[in-house]
Amino acid sequence: MDRTTPGDTPVQAGAGTGGAGRVRVLVIGAGQAGLSSAYHLLRRGLEAERDVVVLDANPAPGGAWLHRWPALTFDAAHALHDLPGLPLGTPDPKEPAADVVSRYYGAYERTFHLPVHRPVSVLAVEPEDGPAGSSGHGDGPLRITTTAGTWIADVVISATGTWDRPYWPYYRGRDVFAGRQLHTHDYRSAAEFEGQRVLVVGGGTSAVQFVLQLHEAGAAPVWSTRRPPSFTRRAFDPEWGREVEAAVNARTAAGLPPASVVSVTGLSLTAQYRAGIDAGILVSRGPLAELREHSAVFADGSVEPVDAVLWATGFRAALDHLAPLRLREPGGGIQMDGVHVAKEPRLLLVGYGASASTLGASRAGRAAAVAAVTRLRAGAGRAVAGNLA
Repeated sequence: MDRTTPGDTPVQAGAGTGGAGRVRVLVIGAGQAGLSSAYHLLRRGLEAERDVVVLDANPAPGGAWLHRWPALTFDAAHALHDLPGLPLGTPDPKEPAADVVSRYYGAYERTFHLPVHRPVSVLAVEPEDGPAGSSGHGDGPLRITTTAGTWIADVVISATGTWDRPYWPYYRGRDVFAGRQLHTHDYRSAAEFEGQRVLVVGGGTSAVQFVLQLHEAGAAPVWSTRRPPSFTRRAFDPEWGREVEAAVNARTAAGLPPASVVSVTGLSLTAQYRAGIDAGILVSRGPLAELREHSAVFADGSVEPVDAVLWATGFRAALDHLAPLRLREPGGGIQMDGVHVAKEPRLLLVGYGASASTLGASRAGRAAAVAAVTRLRAGAGRAVAGNLA
Protein backbone atom coordinates (compact mmCIF):
# COMPACT_ATOMS: atom_id res chain seq x y z
CA MET A 1 0.00 0.00 0.00
CA ASP A 2 1.38 3.42 -0.95
CA ARG A 3 -1.00 6.30 -0.42
CA THR A 4 0.25 9.84 -0.86
CA THR A 5 -0.93 13.37 -1.12
CA PRO A 6 0.80 16.09 -3.14
CA GLY A 7 4.02 17.10 -1.45
CA ASP A 8 4.09 14.10 0.88
CA THR A 9 6.89 11.54 0.95
CA PRO A 10 5.33 8.06 1.03
CA VAL A 11 6.14 5.38 3.54
CA GLN A 12 5.66 1.83 2.32
CA ALA A 13 3.75 -0.23 4.88
CA GLY A 14 5.62 -3.38 5.85
CA ALA A 15 4.50 -6.81 6.93
CA GLY A 16 4.34 -6.01 10.61
CA THR A 17 2.78 -8.29 13.17
CA GLY A 18 -0.13 -5.83 13.57
CA GLY A 19 -3.31 -7.06 15.16
CA ALA A 20 -4.25 -6.60 18.77
CA GLY A 21 -1.25 -5.90 20.91
CA ARG A 22 1.48 -4.67 18.50
CA VAL A 23 1.47 -1.66 16.20
CA ARG A 24 3.86 0.93 14.91
CA VAL A 25 1.85 3.98 16.01
CA LEU A 26 -0.84 4.11 18.66
CA VAL A 27 -3.04 7.20 18.85
CA ILE A 28 -4.80 7.95 22.14
CA GLY A 29 -8.01 9.91 21.67
CA ALA A 30 -10.38 10.37 18.72
CA GLY A 31 -11.08 14.08 18.96
CA GLN A 32 -9.94 16.62 16.37
CA ALA A 33 -6.22 16.08 17.00
CA GLY A 34 -6.41 12.29 17.15
CA LEU A 35 -8.51 11.95 14.01
CA SER A 36 -6.23 14.32 12.11
CA SER A 37 -3.20 12.32 13.25
CA ALA A 38 -4.74 9.03 12.12
CA TYR A 39 -5.77 10.46 8.76
CA HIS A 40 -2.28 11.72 7.99
CA LEU A 41 -0.65 8.48 9.17
CA LEU A 42 -2.75 6.47 6.73
CA ARG A 43 -2.09 8.99 3.95
CA ARG A 44 1.60 8.34 4.47
CA GLY A 45 1.34 4.63 3.81
CA LEU A 46 0.76 3.09 7.22
CA GLU A 47 -2.07 0.58 7.33
CA ALA A 48 -5.10 0.69 9.60
CA GLU A 49 -5.10 -1.98 12.34
CA ARG A 50 -1.81 -3.51 11.24
CA ASP A 51 0.33 -0.38 11.74
CA VAL A 52 -2.01 2.16 13.35
CA VAL A 53 -4.80 2.00 15.90
CA VAL A 54 -6.73 4.76 17.66
CA LEU A 55 -8.04 4.16 21.18
CA ASP A 56 -10.94 6.31 22.35
CA ALA A 57 -12.58 6.28 25.78
CA ASN A 58 -15.92 7.61 24.53
CA PRO A 59 -18.82 5.30 23.60
CA ALA A 60 -19.40 7.07 20.26
CA PRO A 61 -17.68 9.52 17.88
CA GLY A 62 -17.48 13.16 18.92
CA GLY A 63 -14.57 13.48 21.33
CA ALA A 64 -15.18 15.95 24.15
CA TRP A 65 -17.97 17.56 22.11
CA LEU A 66 -20.06 14.46 22.81
CA HIS A 67 -20.44 15.67 26.41
CA ARG A 68 -21.35 19.32 25.79
CA TRP A 69 -24.62 20.50 27.30
CA PRO A 70 -27.67 20.25 25.00
CA ALA A 71 -28.33 23.99 25.19
CA LEU A 72 -24.96 24.70 23.53
CA THR A 73 -26.02 25.19 19.93
CA PHE A 74 -23.56 25.11 17.07
CA ASP A 75 -23.68 28.87 16.52
CA ALA A 76 -22.81 29.54 20.17
CA ALA A 77 -19.88 27.12 20.31
CA HIS A 78 -16.26 27.95 19.61
CA ALA A 79 -15.57 27.68 15.89
CA LEU A 80 -15.14 24.12 14.68
CA HIS A 81 -12.59 23.87 11.89
CA ASP A 82 -12.72 21.26 9.15
CA LEU A 83 -10.86 18.01 9.56
CA PRO A 84 -8.44 17.32 6.69
CA GLY A 85 -10.05 15.86 3.60
CA LEU A 86 -13.72 16.27 4.55
CA PRO A 87 -15.42 19.68 4.89
CA LEU A 88 -17.96 20.05 7.68
CA GLY A 89 -20.40 21.91 5.45
CA THR A 90 -23.02 24.27 6.87
CA PRO A 91 -24.88 22.72 9.81
CA ASP A 92 -28.09 24.11 11.26
CA PRO A 93 -26.75 26.81 13.60
CA LYS A 94 -29.45 26.02 16.18
CA GLU A 95 -28.69 22.29 16.33
CA PRO A 96 -26.89 21.15 19.50
CA ALA A 97 -23.14 21.30 18.90
CA ALA A 98 -22.75 17.80 20.38
CA ASP A 99 -25.01 16.34 17.69
CA VAL A 100 -23.30 18.21 14.85
CA VAL A 101 -19.81 17.16 15.86
CA SER A 102 -20.69 13.57 16.72
CA ARG A 103 -22.28 13.13 13.30
CA TYR A 104 -19.33 14.81 11.54
CA TYR A 105 -16.65 12.84 13.38
CA GLY A 106 -18.55 9.60 12.80
CA ALA A 107 -18.76 10.30 9.07
CA TYR A 108 -15.07 11.15 9.06
CA GLU A 109 -14.10 7.87 10.71
CA ARG A 110 -16.21 5.90 8.23
CA THR A 111 -15.09 7.83 5.14
CA PHE A 112 -11.39 7.25 5.77
CA HIS A 113 -11.75 3.85 7.48
CA LEU A 114 -9.96 5.06 10.59
CA PRO A 115 -9.13 2.21 13.01
CA VAL A 116 -10.88 3.58 16.11
CA HIS A 117 -11.39 1.17 19.01
CA ARG A 118 -13.94 2.26 21.63
CA PRO A 119 -14.72 2.48 24.40
CA VAL A 120 -11.14 1.89 25.53
CA SER A 121 -9.50 3.93 28.29
CA VAL A 122 -5.72 4.19 28.46
CA LEU A 123 -4.43 3.68 31.99
CA ALA A 124 -0.66 4.02 31.57
CA VAL A 125 2.08 4.54 28.98
CA GLU A 126 5.57 3.39 29.94
CA PRO A 127 8.74 1.94 28.40
CA GLU A 128 8.39 -1.76 27.69
CA ASP A 129 11.85 -2.44 29.10
CA GLY A 130 11.38 -0.90 32.52
CA PRO A 131 10.65 2.35 34.39
CA ALA A 132 11.17 5.64 32.64
CA GLY A 133 14.80 6.66 32.74
CA SER A 134 16.20 3.15 33.16
CA SER A 135 17.19 2.80 29.51
CA GLY A 136 17.97 6.39 28.62
CA HIS A 137 14.63 7.00 26.89
CA GLY A 138 13.97 6.48 23.25
CA ASP A 139 15.32 3.05 22.32
CA GLY A 140 12.70 0.35 22.81
CA PRO A 141 8.94 0.48 22.25
CA LEU A 142 6.32 1.76 24.67
CA ARG A 143 3.81 -0.36 26.56
CA ILE A 144 0.24 0.98 26.70
CA THR A 145 -1.98 -0.50 29.41
CA THR A 146 -5.70 -0.11 28.73
CA THR A 147 -9.07 -1.30 29.94
CA ALA A 148 -9.09 -3.66 26.96
CA GLY A 149 -5.62 -5.17 27.30
CA THR A 150 -2.03 -4.16 26.61
CA TRP A 151 -0.57 -2.73 23.41
CA ILE A 152 3.03 -2.28 22.34
CA ALA A 153 3.91 0.59 20.00
CA ASP A 154 7.05 2.17 18.59
CA VAL A 155 5.47 5.63 18.72
CA VAL A 156 2.55 6.97 20.76
CA ILE A 157 0.57 10.07 19.78
CA SER A 158 -1.34 11.29 22.82
CA ALA A 159 -4.37 13.41 21.88
CA THR A 160 -6.49 13.33 25.03
CA GLY A 161 -7.29 17.04 25.34
CA THR A 162 -8.65 18.44 28.60
CA TRP A 163 -12.31 17.48 29.07
CA ASP A 164 -11.61 14.70 31.56
CA ARG A 165 -9.71 17.03 33.91
CA PRO A 166 -12.10 19.74 35.14
CA TYR A 167 -10.35 22.21 37.40
CA TRP A 168 -12.01 22.90 40.76
CA PRO A 169 -10.17 25.76 42.52
CA TYR A 170 -9.95 25.81 46.29
CA TYR A 171 -11.82 28.50 48.18
CA ARG A 172 -12.38 28.66 51.90
CA GLY A 173 -15.82 27.32 52.74
CA ARG A 174 -16.29 25.26 49.61
CA ASP A 175 -16.76 22.19 51.79
CA VAL A 176 -19.40 23.83 54.01
CA PHE A 177 -21.57 25.37 51.31
CA ALA A 178 -24.98 23.66 51.58
CA GLY A 179 -26.21 24.26 48.04
CA ARG A 180 -25.45 22.47 44.80
CA GLN A 181 -22.00 22.77 43.24
CA LEU A 182 -21.20 21.71 39.70
CA HIS A 183 -18.56 22.28 37.05
CA THR A 184 -18.87 23.16 33.37
CA HIS A 185 -18.06 19.48 32.83
CA ASP A 186 -21.38 18.50 34.46
CA TYR A 187 -23.62 21.37 33.31
CA ARG A 188 -26.68 20.37 31.28
CA SER A 189 -29.33 23.10 31.29
CA ALA A 190 -29.98 26.52 32.76
CA ALA A 191 -33.64 25.52 33.23
CA GLU A 192 -32.58 23.39 36.22
CA PHE A 193 -31.89 26.61 38.14
CA GLU A 194 -35.08 28.56 37.51
CA GLY A 195 -35.86 30.76 40.50
CA GLN A 196 -32.45 30.22 42.10
CA ARG A 197 -29.54 32.55 42.78
CA VAL A 198 -26.55 30.98 41.04
CA LEU A 199 -22.95 32.04 41.56
CA VAL A 200 -20.97 31.62 38.32
CA VAL A 201 -17.22 31.58 38.93
CA GLY A 202 -14.89 32.07 35.97
CA GLY A 203 -13.86 34.61 33.35
CA GLY A 204 -14.02 32.62 30.12
CA THR A 205 -16.52 32.20 27.30
CA SER A 206 -18.40 29.41 29.07
CA ALA A 207 -18.93 31.57 32.16
CA VAL A 208 -20.27 34.44 30.05
CA GLN A 209 -22.68 32.14 28.22
CA PHE A 210 -23.84 30.54 31.47
CA VAL A 211 -24.63 33.94 33.01
CA LEU A 212 -26.75 34.91 30.00
CA GLN A 213 -28.50 31.51 29.81
CA LEU A 214 -29.29 31.51 33.53
CA HIS A 215 -30.78 34.98 33.33
CA GLU A 216 -32.92 33.99 30.35
CA ALA A 217 -34.09 30.83 32.16
CA GLY A 218 -35.41 32.79 35.12
CA ALA A 219 -32.48 32.32 37.48
CA ALA A 220 -30.59 35.17 39.16
CA PRO A 221 -26.90 34.78 38.20
CA VAL A 222 -24.12 36.40 40.22
CA TRP A 223 -20.85 36.53 38.30
CA SER A 224 -17.41 36.36 39.94
CA THR A 225 -14.07 36.76 38.15
CA ARG A 226 -10.57 36.98 39.57
CA ARG A 227 -9.74 39.88 37.23
CA PRO A 228 -11.95 42.33 35.33
CA PRO A 229 -13.49 40.55 32.31
CA SER A 230 -11.16 40.86 29.32
CA PHE A 231 -13.60 41.86 26.58
CA THR A 232 -11.89 42.90 23.37
CA ARG A 233 -13.05 44.41 20.10
CA ARG A 234 -10.05 43.05 18.23
CA ALA A 235 -10.88 40.85 15.26
CA PHE A 236 -9.96 37.22 15.77
CA ASP A 237 -8.05 37.10 12.49
CA PRO A 238 -4.97 35.10 11.35
CA GLU A 239 -2.57 37.66 12.85
CA TRP A 240 -4.36 37.36 16.20
CA GLY A 241 -4.14 33.58 15.90
CA ARG A 242 -0.40 33.67 15.30
CA GLU A 243 0.13 35.90 18.32
CA VAL A 244 -1.93 33.62 20.55
CA GLU A 245 -0.11 30.53 19.31
CA ALA A 246 3.28 32.17 19.87
CA ALA A 247 2.32 33.13 23.43
CA VAL A 248 1.16 29.62 24.27
CA ASN A 249 4.17 27.99 22.61
CA ALA A 250 6.53 30.20 24.61
CA ARG A 251 5.15 28.71 27.83
CA THR A 252 5.21 25.07 26.73
CA ALA A 253 8.71 25.46 25.26
CA ALA A 254 9.82 26.59 28.72
CA GLY A 255 8.16 23.62 30.42
CA LEU A 256 5.40 25.74 31.96
CA PRO A 257 1.74 24.67 32.03
CA PRO A 258 -0.45 26.24 29.34
CA ALA A 259 -2.21 29.38 30.56
CA SER A 260 -6.00 29.64 30.64
CA VAL A 261 -7.60 30.24 27.26
CA VAL A 262 -9.16 33.58 28.15
CA SER A 263 -5.89 34.96 29.56
CA VAL A 264 -4.39 34.58 26.09
CA THR A 265 -7.35 35.24 23.78
CA GLY A 266 -9.61 37.60 25.69
CA LEU A 267 -13.38 37.62 25.14
CA SER A 268 -14.66 38.78 21.78
CA LEU A 269 -17.16 41.58 22.45
CA THR A 270 -20.11 40.31 20.42
CA ALA A 271 -23.40 42.16 20.07
CA GLN A 272 -24.97 39.66 22.49
CA TYR A 273 -22.30 40.30 25.12
CA ARG A 274 -22.55 44.06 24.62
CA ALA A 275 -26.29 43.87 25.25
CA GLY A 276 -25.68 41.79 28.39
CA ILE A 277 -23.25 44.39 29.71
CA ASP A 278 -25.60 47.27 28.95
CA ALA A 279 -28.46 45.44 30.72
CA GLY A 280 -26.33 45.00 33.85
CA ILE A 281 -26.28 41.20 33.51
CA LEU A 282 -22.64 40.70 32.49
CA VAL A 283 -21.13 42.61 35.37
CA SER A 284 -18.56 40.87 37.54
CA ARG A 285 -18.73 41.18 41.32
CA GLY A 286 -14.97 40.73 41.41
CA PRO A 287 -12.96 37.98 43.09
CA LEU A 288 -14.65 35.44 45.35
CA ALA A 289 -13.20 35.44 48.86
CA GLU A 290 -15.05 32.54 50.46
CA LEU A 291 -18.23 30.52 50.58
CA ARG A 292 -20.50 30.17 53.58
CA GLU A 293 -23.33 27.72 54.12
CA HIS A 294 -25.84 29.70 52.07
CA SER A 295 -23.89 32.67 50.72
CA ALA A 296 -20.81 33.94 48.90
CA VAL A 297 -18.41 36.56 50.24
CA PHE A 298 -16.50 38.70 47.76
CA ALA A 299 -13.12 40.39 48.03
CA ASP A 300 -14.76 43.79 48.61
CA GLY A 301 -16.49 42.39 51.70
CA SER A 302 -19.97 42.21 50.21
CA VAL A 303 -22.11 39.12 50.82
CA GLU A 304 -24.70 37.59 48.50
CA PRO A 305 -27.09 34.71 49.27
CA VAL A 306 -26.69 31.93 46.68
CA ASP A 307 -28.42 28.60 46.14
CA ALA A 308 -25.88 27.01 43.80
CA VAL A 309 -22.34 27.48 42.51
CA LEU A 310 -21.37 26.82 38.90
CA TRP A 311 -17.60 26.51 38.58
CA ALA A 312 -16.74 27.63 35.03
CA THR A 313 -13.08 27.47 35.93
CA GLY A 314 -11.66 25.57 33.00
CA PHE A 315 -9.77 22.35 32.53
CA ARG A 316 -6.27 20.99 32.76
CA ALA A 317 -4.56 18.69 30.28
CA ALA A 318 -5.71 15.07 30.76
CA LEU A 319 -2.29 13.45 30.99
CA ASP A 320 -2.49 11.11 33.97
CA HIS A 321 -1.83 8.13 31.68
CA LEU A 322 1.61 9.59 30.92
CA ALA A 323 2.68 9.83 34.58
CA PRO A 324 4.98 6.74 34.38
CA LEU A 325 7.10 8.57 31.80
CA ARG A 326 8.01 11.31 34.33
CA LEU A 327 7.65 14.17 31.87
CA ARG A 328 6.87 17.07 34.19
CA GLU A 329 9.37 19.91 34.46
CA PRO A 330 10.03 21.87 37.68
CA GLY A 331 7.63 24.53 36.37
CA GLY A 332 4.82 21.99 36.33
CA GLY A 333 4.40 21.62 32.59
CA ILE A 334 5.83 19.40 29.87
CA GLN A 335 8.62 20.91 27.79
CA MET A 336 7.60 20.86 24.15
CA ASP A 337 9.10 21.66 20.77
CA GLY A 338 6.03 21.75 18.57
CA VAL A 339 4.51 18.28 19.02
CA HIS A 340 7.77 16.79 20.30
CA VAL A 341 8.21 16.05 24.02
CA ALA A 342 11.72 16.98 25.15
CA LYS A 343 12.05 14.10 27.62
CA GLU A 344 10.51 11.33 25.51
CA PRO A 345 11.17 11.04 21.75
CA ARG A 346 8.78 8.09 21.38
CA LEU A 347 5.87 10.27 22.45
CA LEU A 348 4.18 13.01 20.42
CA LEU A 349 1.71 15.28 22.18
CA VAL A 350 -1.18 16.98 20.37
CA GLY A 351 -4.20 18.81 21.73
CA TYR A 352 -1.87 20.34 24.33
CA GLY A 353 -0.95 23.99 24.56
CA ALA A 354 -1.38 25.81 21.25
CA SER A 355 -2.86 22.71 19.60
CA ALA A 356 -5.80 22.57 22.02
CA SER A 357 -7.97 24.60 19.61
CA THR A 358 -9.73 22.82 16.77
CA LEU A 359 -7.62 24.65 14.17
CA GLY A 360 -4.39 24.01 16.05
CA ALA A 361 -5.37 20.39 16.66
CA SER A 362 -5.76 19.64 12.95
CA ARG A 363 -2.38 21.17 12.14
CA ALA A 364 -0.76 19.39 15.06
CA GLY A 365 -2.20 16.07 13.87
CA ARG A 366 -0.41 16.44 10.56
CA ALA A 367 2.82 17.46 12.31
CA ALA A 368 2.58 14.45 14.62
CA ALA A 369 2.03 12.06 11.71
CA VAL A 370 5.05 13.47 9.87
CA ALA A 371 7.17 13.19 13.04
CA ALA A 372 6.00 9.64 13.72
CA VAL A 373 6.80 8.47 10.18
CA THR A 374 10.19 10.20 10.33
CA ARG A 375 11.02 8.37 13.55
CA LEU A 376 9.84 5.03 12.17
CA ARG A 377 11.88 5.51 9.02
CA ALA A 378 14.98 6.42 11.04
CA GLY A 379 14.58 3.27 13.14
CA ALA A 380 13.50 0.95 10.31
CA GLY A 381 16.65 -1.11 10.59
CA ARG A 382 15.80 -2.25 14.08
CA ALA A 383 11.98 -2.05 14.07
CA VAL A 384 10.17 -5.28 14.77
CA ALA A 385 6.89 -4.06 13.31
CA GLY A 386 7.95 -4.31 9.67
CA ASN A 387 10.11 -2.59 7.10
CA LEU A 388 9.75 1.02 6.11
CA ALA A 389 10.72 2.09 2.62
